[in-house]
Amino acid sequence: MRIVVVGASGTIGRPLCAELSKRHELITAARSGGDVSVDITSAKSIEQMYQKIGRVDACVCVAASGALDRFADLTESELLENMRGKFFGQINLVLIGQRYLADNGSFTLTTGIFADEAWPGVTGGAVISGGLHSFVLSAAIELPRGLRINAVSPTMVADSVEDFGHLFPGMEPVAMERLIRAYANCVEGGETGGIIRAYR
Repeated sequence: MRIVVVGASGTIGRPLCAELSKRHELITAARSGGDVSVDITSAKSIEQMYQKIGRVDACVCVAASGALDRFADLTESELLENMRGKFFGQINLVLIGQRYLADNGSFTLTTGIFADEAWPGVTGGAVISGGLHSFVLSAAIELPRGLRINAVSPTMVADSVEDFGHLFPGMEPVAMERLIRAYANCVEGGETGGIIRAYR
């Protein structure tokens, strides 16, 4: 398969590309340093990316993380700003990308544990991930030409515990190997409309 990985230079993107490249032709996309540059906060940039790379069999997005927030000070404008990348960016990868993916191709998005488990300081991330879950369920029955869509919902990745573990005391991390396997299964399998909770 010919696969574009958006967010290829990130914590999850690097090992994911290493795994998928064993079996597939990969195109890496990132703000900088990839085969093609893309800013997922911009629909125009996403369109330009697809035009540049041509037909692909799969698009995997592991870009953009949900920002931390303080509920007492959270505002509509702050929430909308946080949604530009992880929420609207991933949705636009699908809405625009459905015209560029080959028949029976697939989209794999990234959400997160906070859609299902409440945690202080992540209301924006919870809203974004929950909304993406609903989008995946709806898109799965609407996408044409046999296109599939799934989302991988990770918790904190074991590789990030040293940097972020203090923010989420008591949270069990997911091993990177297990997480990468979840993404690979979405690309290489036949499921659609799945929310793959990699932490369970």
